[in-house]
Amino acid sequence: MDKIFHRTALAQQMAQQLLRPGVLDEGLRSGLFISGVRRTGKTTFLQADLVPALEAAGALVVYVDLWSNTQANPAALVQSAIRRALHDLQTPAGAVAQRLTKLRNAEIAVAGFKFGFKIDSVGAEGGATLAEAFTQVVDQARSDIVLIVDEVQHAITSDEGNQMLLALKATRDAINARPQTPGHFIFVGTGSHRALVSELTARRNQAFAGATSIAYPVLDADYVAHLLERLRTEGLTTQPSLAVATQAFRTLGARPEEMLRALRELRVLLPPGGDPDAYLPVIAGTLRSTAADVEIMKVEQLGALAVTVFERIAGADGDAKGLFSGEALAGYAQVLGREVRADEVQSVLNELMVANVVMRRGHGLYGLTDPFVQEIWRERKALMLPPEEGG
Repeated sequence: MDKIFHRTALAQQMAQQLLRPGVLDEGLRSGLFISGVRRTGKTTFLQADLVPALEAAGALVVYVDLWSNTQANPAALVQSAIRRALHDLQTPAGAVAQRLTKLRNAEIAVAGFKFGFKIDSVGAEGGATLAEAFTQVVDQARSDIVLIVDEVQHAITSDEGNQMLLALKATRDAINARPQTPGHFIFVGTGSHRALVSELTARRNQAFAGATSIAYPVLDADYVAHLLERLRTEGLTTQPSLAVATQAFRTLGARPEEMLRALRELRVLLPPGGDPDAYLPVIAGTLRSTAADVEIMKVEQLGALAVTVFERIAGADGDAKGLFSGEALAGYAQVLGREVRADEVQSVLNELMVANVVMRRGHGLYGLTDPFVQEIWRERKALMLPPEEGG
């Protein structure tokens, strides 16, 4: 039994909407942004299902994960992935030949692509623009190109990343606006911060303003059924019911890793003759609270000021701002019992961003990278509040 739960129908539906859109889906040509919290299976779906579905439908796909190296400049990661793909297209053998066979272009499959530019300078000053490079690819392949950028929100954390998004928008406009274009340029971005990904399409100053933004369709009962069936094939017969297991999965934020952890704990803690349906909800409730502990521990390891700044950001409704204001500095000082300088706050914020706990949302605006962590933190804070007098 396949260890990966494939979402073939969903992938084929998305591929159809992207590559052969009906009237109501034509807006996807402007870009598709998919948001969902971390560890809910987005990357697995992209790599195991959506990319194969797009390639099976005849598209050339370039995939890059900005989470793969959070210390690298996002623009550099995207440009590197594009250049590798272009080098691959020049090679008349291997994977590219197989893809071109699907495109029924035997001439290119034998000879490889011929570009009128130096690949290593694409996107760089003095080199071919992304629009020029991808236009030549589309014209030779006579097919669609799909660029998928995973954790796309990291692109707007730097000026270079914003410029890269503008270059990709220019690529889209240059290729797709041609009346007789033999293929289209389609951009798909995914991200783990719903609000931030949504703003990539909602704010007028963003490159892909007006593009489509949707929530990632999280896994549900069908995934849980697949998981329980895998356990049965491995000989584990004492299992929770599908209904209880599905509710536990939802309690855990629809995160496969956390569900596997809950089932492992159930196997260890369940006494002989015990009822799995009675134990699993308790385990899931406990793990839900501890799921954020790894991220919160990162904050605690950075010291008391980091915790204080983190709490100010987590407690904000929407973007946290004014983190360097006189009022904020006085608040930090009151908590810590000492004077706090603005440069100390900046240093702590930089450390929190390096640890992937906090993201800069704009000039002077900050938010937590993972909304799930903020949700758990707020629940804990609510439990710590004293009861109202007279209640």
